[in-house]
Amino acid sequence: MNPAIFLELSVLLVLTLVICGMVRFLRQPLIIGYILSGVVAGPLVLGLIHFTDTLETLSHFGVALLLFLVGLGINPRVIRTVGKVSLVTGIGQVVFTSGIGFVICRLLGFDMMSSLYMSIALAFSSTIIIMKLLSDKKETASLHGRISIGFLIVQDLIAIALLMIFSSAGTERVFGANSVNALLIIIGSLVVLWLFSVYALPWIVRKVAQSQEFLLLFSIGWCMAIASLFHLINMSLEAGALLAGVALSLTPYHQEISARLRPLRDFFIVLFFILLGSQIIFTNIASNLWAIIILSLFVLIGNPLIVLILMGAMGYRKRTSFLAGLTVAQISEFSLIFVSLGVSLGQITPEVLSLVTAVGILTIAGSAYMIHYSDQLYKLLSKYLSIFEKRESKIHEVDLPSEYRYDVLLFGYDTICADILDTLKKLKKKPLIIDFNPEVILRLAEEGYHCRYGDANDIEFLEELDLSSVNLVISTISSTDTNLFLLDRILAKNKNCIVTVLAHSVDDALMLYEAGATYVILPQILGGKQVSMLIEKNQLDMKKFLKDRVEHMNELARRRKHHH
Repeated sequence: MNPAIFLELSVLLVLTLVICGMVRFLRQPLIIGYILSGVVAGPLVLGLIHFTDTLETLSHFGVALLLFLVGLGINPRVIRTVGKVSLVTGIGQVVFTSGIGFVICRLLGFDMMSSLYMSIALAFSSTIIIMKLLSDKKETASLHGRISIGFLIVQDLIAIALLMIFSSAGTERVFGANSVNALLIIIGSLVVLWLFSVYALPWIVRKVAQSQEFLLLFSIGWCMAIASLFHLINMSLEAGALLAGVALSLTPYHQEISARLRPLRDFFIVLFFILLGSQIIFTNIASNLWAIIILSLFVLIGNPLIVLILMGAMGYRKRTSFLAGLTVAQISEFSLIFVSLGVSLGQITPEVLSLVTAVGILTIAGSAYMIHYSDQLYKLLSKYLSIFEKRESKIHEVDLPSEYRYDVLLFGYDTICADILDTLKKLKKKPLIIDFNPEVILRLAEEGYHCRYGDANDIEFLEELDLSSVNLVISTISSTDTNLFLLDRILAKNKNCIVTVLAHSVDDALMLYEAGATYVILPQILGGKQVSMLIEKNQLDMKKFLKDRVEHMNELARRRKHHH
């Protein structure tokens, strides 16, 4: 062992710990801290990095594991479940951002190949960062959250294809006939991997999975073997690692593999971003300052506008489109890996990598604040966003008939709503269902329910509702902030109204009670009570439990048939 290498890595990690602590205090994604640590440790500041080859080798492990885990999360069958809006928005945003970005780069004076790499890098958003930000705000289950996750999956699938195409182009400055060979290699590799992953890999993984330690070892070995194989056939190891993950995503053990490999990935990917930061050429950044500012503004403002236009054309409300648009207001770690690949292949210069890295730091930091303060931003810009709503959409044609008088409002059509609607029907109450998912509204209208397409956070929309005469309001919306807002608006107009809302924690439930909620639904507590009642009723009698099991399965099948 070389003690100097060990000492250098130790110092780098301690430095990174300190800088990331400050970045975390500022509520920024840690990726910014990793890159800044590389800048500080690099030759321009402290000059701590001497064993660059070692660091580069270890960083390749991090990139391979990162892309392997991305592949594990992309089950090819999932494309059928992301929905039309995610598919259209994902493809449309990549196409428009790349096209407009290419024109901007050419106007800024960059050559054809540099403009191509940069424009593609601007088109991809960070799945990891967005998932973290949405999770922190508890918005992964919201409509805009589901749509965002859907089109990020579509982006990842597009990224696979682009990574393979560009990596197989070799060190040529132009693709030409080499693209034909690349295409044939891609098709052949995909066919062989698909056949193996469908017919052989599941059986192998089932045998391996009998030991969790052996499953972990097999997963790492599989990742490195496929990555090395791709390198041997003159393609990038990054593309091989990505496809190795996709192949394993078809097995039932992909989540377990992902969970076990994530800490290992996090360690090695830190070294990649430290190395990336240390290689930033600040003289190039100074000379390209205007280009960095223009491209950053394009990502921060242009990308959300593209999503706003696409979703507005499909009939979505301005708030849903706006919040989904904010999730593409940054470039991803894939963008940096993609551009660094171009540098290693000799297709572009290190100057381009420095520029894209600077854009990445600015847009990741900017988008984090934009998403954190998304509600305040929406209130500020709401009146200007109406131009992105398609008022003549068929979604608006299912609005409430003027003669219908409702006495119950149901905000958000969730899985628990089926039983609620059945009870309201028995009591001969007249409910009005409100949801901001146009697909849900159209389906409910077809099933004969009275419903309106609207957003519970939209003050103008709430003013259109007759809140003063309703007897009962039920909100199955998971956002506590939204439910607090609803309580305030409803009780201000109707103090005698019964208001039932949903919460996912005891603290949130108590907060809602203090705000005036009549009753707060806590699914986990209700689920626990249901199980307790079953145990008390069946007295550990297996036959009785199996009878309840059959009844429950039949009920679930009925709900799935009716899309509940």
